[in-house]
Order: sequence, then C-alpha cells, then structure tokens
Amino acid sequence: MVHYETPLYNRMKLHELTYLVVDDLELMRAVTVNQLRALGCEKIRVARNGASALEILRNNNIDVLLCDWNMPGMSGLDLLKTVRADPDLAKLPFLMITAEAERTRIEEVINAGVSGLLVKPYNAGNLKSRLDKVLAGQPRQTRTTAGLAAPVAGGAQKFNRRATDTALAPPRILVVDDYPVSLKLLAHLFKDDYQVLTASDGPSALALCRADPMPDLLLMDVKMPGMDGFEVVRRLQEHPETAQLPVIFVTGDTDDESRRLGMELGAVDFVSKTTDPKALRARVRNFVKFIDLRRQLQADFDAMLDVNQVRQDAENTTRHDIKGSMAGIVGMVHSLAEDSSMASKHATQLRLVERTAQQVIEIVNLSGEIFKMETGNFKLSAVPVNVGEILHRIVDVSRDVFFDKGLTIEVDTDTPVGTELPQAQGDANLCYSLFQNLVKNACEAAPPGERVVVALFDENPLRVQIRNPGVVPTELRERFFDKFASHGKDGGSGLGTYSALMLARAQHGNIQMVTSDERNSTELTVTLPRLIFDAAKPGL
Repeated sequence: MVHYETPLYNRMKLHELTYLVVDDLELMRAVTVNQLRALGCEKIRVARNGASALEILRNNNIDVLLCDWNMPGMSGLDLLKTVRADPDLAKLPFLMITAEAERTRIEEVINAGVSGLLVKPYNAGNLKSRLDKVLAGQPRQTRTTAGLAAPVAGGAQKFNRRATDTALAPPRILVVDDYPVSLKLLAHLFKDDYQVLTASDGPSALALCRADPMPDLLLMDVKMPGMDGFEVVRRLQEHPETAQLPVIFVTGDTDDESRRLGMELGAVDFVSKTTDPKALRARVRNFVKFIDLRRQLQADFDAMLDVNQVRQDAENTTRHDIKGSMAGIVGMVHSLAEDSSMASKHATQLRLVERTAQQVIEIVNLSGEIFKMETGNFKLSAVPVNVGEILHRIVDVSRDVFFDKGLTIEVDTDTPVGTELPQAQGDANLCYSLFQNLVKNACEAAPPGERVVVALFDENPLRVQIRNPGVVPTELRERFFDKFASHGKDGGSGLGTYSALMLARAQHGNIQMVTSDERNSTELTVTLPRLIFDAAKPGL
C-alpha cells in the first residue's frame, strides 16, 4: 500500500486519486459514484460492506475512502477503527457519510480518527468541499461561539455556496412555471428570504438542477408545454445526483388524480395556485427548516472536527514543550548533584528531584501513547519483558511512598526459588506504567496496617494478580475501568484503571476486577502474552 505523508492536495488533484465507496445500499453507492464522476473522478472502486472494503484496501492502492455509517455487520465506525488500527492504512483519508445527528455518536467517530463528515442528503458541491478539506490539510476556519464560520470581511462570500456549504447562506429555491405572471409573482413572494432561481420550461429546469450549486427546493408547475412538471420529476429521478431533490407542485389542477400522481412521484407537497400567498410561504418555510437543519448539522460537525484538531495540536505542542523544559531541568539538576562541592544531603535531594522530573517526562510520553491507542494509531513493538523485575521495583517504591500507612506490600510467585522468572511479550515501559497504576490504586484502597499482595503466576498467558483488603464501592463497580470514573478520592482523575486497561489491551492482554463483600477484598487480574522459549531461535 502507498499512502502519503504530506497532504495529497499538494501533489495530486481530485480527479487523479483512486476512491473506494462503501455503502450497503446500491442506490446510495450510485449517488456517491455519480457525484465523484461529476467532479471528473473516474478511478473508483465500490464495496457493499466493511469486509469487502478491507479486502480491497489491503490489495489495492486506494487514496480516499468514502463510507456510509450505518451498515449491517461492520458499521462505518467499526471499519474506521479497523483502518486506523492497521499500520498500512492508518493514514488513509476517511470521509464518513451519515444522517446521524446525535452529538455523542459524532464525538465517538471523531475520536476514532475520522478525516471528515458529510451529512445526507448531499450533492456534488457538498462532496467536493469536504474532499478538498480532507485532502488539502488546509488551515481550519475560526469558529464563532455558535459553531459557525466567522464572517468574511465585506460579506464577499455571502452567497458563495460553491466555496462552502457551512456558511448557511439562504437556501436556493427554483421556481418553474411557463406563465410569466405566475413566475414573477412566485419569485417576488420568496426573494426576501431565499435565493430564487427561475425557469420557464422543463429543459431549463433540468439544466439548473444539474448545475453546481444545485437548488435546495423546487416549486414546480404541473402543466407546461413540451415537458410537464411530472416529466421533469421523472427525469430528475433517473439520475442519482438529482433523485433526492425535494419538489412542491404548485398548480391550477385540484383534481385528486393529479394530486395522487404528484405524491406518488415523491413530491413533498401539492398546493393550488389559488392558495393564500401567506399560507404558501408558511408551507415552504416549514420544509426549508428541514433543509436548514441538515446544513446546520454539517456546520456543527465541521466545527467539532476543527475543535478536535485544535485540541490535538495544543496537546501535542504542550507535550513537546513540557518534555523540553523537563529535560533541561534534568540536565541542570544532574550536573548539580554530581558536583563534588555539593553537600551529601543536598546531592541526595537533587537526585530525588532528578528522578521526579524523569517521571514527569515518562508521564508525558505515556499520555501520547494513550492518545494513539484511543485513536487506533498505536503500533506495538513487542520484546521480552521481565515482569518480575518490574513488579519488584514498583513494590519497593510503593513501600516508601505508603510507609506512613503501615502497609505490608509484597511480591509472590509460583516459580521455585533459583528458577528464572517467566517473561512477557510486550513493552517494558507500558508494563511499568500499567502495574504502577494498579499497585498504587490497591495501596490507596487498602486500610492502614493491612497487606497488599502482588502475585506472578507462570502461565500462558502470563497472569499477575493484585489483591488488597477493601471493596470497590457499589456505584463504581460497573464502570470501574471507564474513563474519568472515580469515587471518594480527593483530586482523583479516574484515569488510573482506564489507562491500565488501555495499556494491557495495547499489548494484547486484558484486566479483570473481582470485588467481594463477603471476603472484604478486591482482586485485579492482568493477563499478558507469555514469552515462549524457542530453541530453534538463538536468544529466545
């Protein structure tokens, strides 16, 4: 697979890229494919489900993935997570197509690493603006508190929906009528609230509907010479890119048969030309609310993506700056501690400061790794890890930290004395952070003067059990490993057990918690892949 480290737009244009369109509905696949072709894109592959999409991705050079969210089996979100977890596909631009409106679900897909969101229904103009943004890596627009793009100086972009669909310019209404008086009256009726286009015959209406930007709503006369309104709608429905255009028939016909035919063709309303103009405006306004809702959703989703990008950039910058500053502190303190003129007690304190600063750097590094895990971008480079040595180091430090609490903290193992302890297959730094979090939590939860046991079992997978007296509060048990779940701890972030579970799973392991009111105890069991000795491979 070949993917790009720099924005695609800098080197390739839209029509030069290869696209994969994933949707379980044939009509919706056709809609997206036709709109891509309207943009001049011809290198297009399609898949009807996530499994087929993965097979195509792993055997072909795909530059952009466009995927529906709601699909049976593997949803678009599931496919996104799988793609982001695959090192060969992790950087693939992923545009999610959705009718989803629930904010928490949108946050979930953003956190999973989606590149862009496109709200249904959409047209070629909407699609192009999203693709441009996804591929170009262009600077994010400043947003107002309402989540909309900040206004352009001078209002030069007021009606430029070709540039962006999120500025919420007035909706475009196409009025079609062969009678000039009626055409002029309808155009005048709506000109103050909407962008009004007019057409005096069917062919002209079709041409305007296929142009970019397309109208949002058609007000269509039924009886017109050559091509009547019903035929115009039939022609629109023959093309996926115009099949979803909403139509309100405005006609002098009042018979039930005409109304029935119009509604069967998919008209959203059927009104008489004799209808009170105020009533007609109200009916149009009610439907336009739906159009505005879709456009507002798109604006909100774009704003959420922008905010998420700003947050990521800020966090990355903060991590970099903290690490740089702490590294400077470590260097200066180390030099002072090694100075022969320094008093022994002061040198000891300086070395403690140095170790503390090193721990801060490790915490910053760990936060970056956790973020990669959450977004599916973490890649494990597994090596042999001496878990027993790590557990002993953590327990030794914990005895000093919790000395005033009078705890007995010990390491136990089922390995005979004098026998080499078993090793895990994972990452030593991740293992240290994982067990340090869990042992710290156990010591904090244990009553003063009690005993905390960390036991290592030579099994496959390798098993580590951490036991302490005391039970997990009932209200916390179901969400013990949830992010920000905490109870009764001043200053507790609720991230200890959450990050421990992330660290275990990132190494292909797991954690389970069992708390017993009868025994007044809590046990955490961590499993990690065991290193298996292979005589055929030197060094293993």
